[in-house]
Amino acid sequence: MPSRRDFLRLSGLTALGLVASHRQVQAQGSAATRETKGPAPTGLRGTVTLFVCGDVMTGRGVDQILARPSEPGLHEPWADSALDYLELAERASGPIPRAVAPEYVWGEALAELERAAPDLRLVNLETAVTTSAEWAPKGINYRMHPANVACLTAAGIDGCVLANNHVLDWGAVGLVETLRTLRGAGIATTGAGTTLAEAERPAVLEVAGKGRVLVWSWGSTTSGIPRDWRAGPERPGIALLPDLSAATARRIAAAARRARRPGDLVVVSLHWGGNWGYEVPAEQREFARMLIDEQGADLVHGHSSHHPKGLEVHRGRPILYGCGDFLNDYEGIRGHQRYRSELVLAYLPAFDLATRRLTALEMAPFRVRRFRLERAAPDEVRWLRETLDRESRPLGAGVAAGPGGRLRLRWS
Repeated sequence: MPSRRDFLRLSGLTALGLVASHRQVQAQGSAATRETKGPAPTGLRGTVTLFVCGDVMTGRGVDQILARPSEPGLHEPWADSALDYLELAERASGPIPRAVAPEYVWGEALAELERAAPDLRLVNLETAVTTSAEWAPKGINYRMHPANVACLTAAGIDGCVLANNHVLDWGAVGLVETLRTLRGAGIATTGAGTTLAEAERPAVLEVAGKGRVLVWSWGSTTSGIPRDWRAGPERPGIALLPDLSAATARRIAAAARRARRPGDLVVVSLHWGGNWGYEVPAEQREFARMLIDEQGADLVHGHSSHHPKGLEVHRGRPILYGCGDFLNDYEGIRGHQRYRSELVLAYLPAFDLATRRLTALEMAPFRVRRFRLERAAPDEVRWLRETLDRESRPLGAGVAAGPGGRLRLRWS
């Protein structure tokens, strides 16, 4: 193992490239349901607005600045302590406070969420929430102490999709504790479970006065998920896609059609593809479109890439091929600067309840600095707009400047 001095000197040049890798929740029928107070829906009118984003990684270095940090030891070939990542970030951006308030990491994003007032807030939580010591020998192991779960509730997170390549970093014991901790905090989960049936079960989130949003989470081995992480009939694990074939898309869509009621919105969240690069593989595009064609998804929420990728609207439904990261401890790591992964987006799609079609999609740009989200500067917003517009045009969409420094999706 290289020395700590070597790690800090190299600034983790290879580390990031190898990272390829309140509310009440209850089970009802075949779905985990999060109930909200308010009258039952009286008709299919109005809109539902969601907040979704890419990977939220509150473990490792981020966990070290929260109120109850985990033991910092790591099992990486280039670093043996989570404090190394904290030191890298401080070298890049200056001192970072310790024992921060739960809302610290969300920074200026909280004001944006208050302004947008989304009906539901969904994130891909890319870390185990556990004290387990059963680390998986895979090079990277993300862990947040369960006592720090308030950093998720501080942002009003309604649901976490978990079918990703880090939720089992601390073994089956760690996964079970993660599920128990999140649900105990009133956060719905989908994509992982103590059995296959539980892992493939959607989260059913009720929006007071409007209806339900059904969320499925699936992971692909193309994102670095080990194949043996798939849940079994009596084995904890994740909902793993066998492939991106038409048959698999039809199976997912059929399950959504069986569970859907009139007026329900369906989100299919997919952890797929590599970390770097803007290309959208043809098989991803075909798979996402088929989910929509077969009435299996109203929003395809893709993630795994460390930077935002192009967007598409197919038959009035948005496809977010790669949402990029949202929170992480990668600050100060070098090697892929041209992708500007420190610039992140909060996606705010709004849907018409009568048609389940997209009516607007705003994106609020932020920058990660000192393990905290702050509003992106005008030149950073311009770079994001130009990049996303360039990458979305071949997919039939475009990205324009919006009010208040936000971006807005355009489509025909």
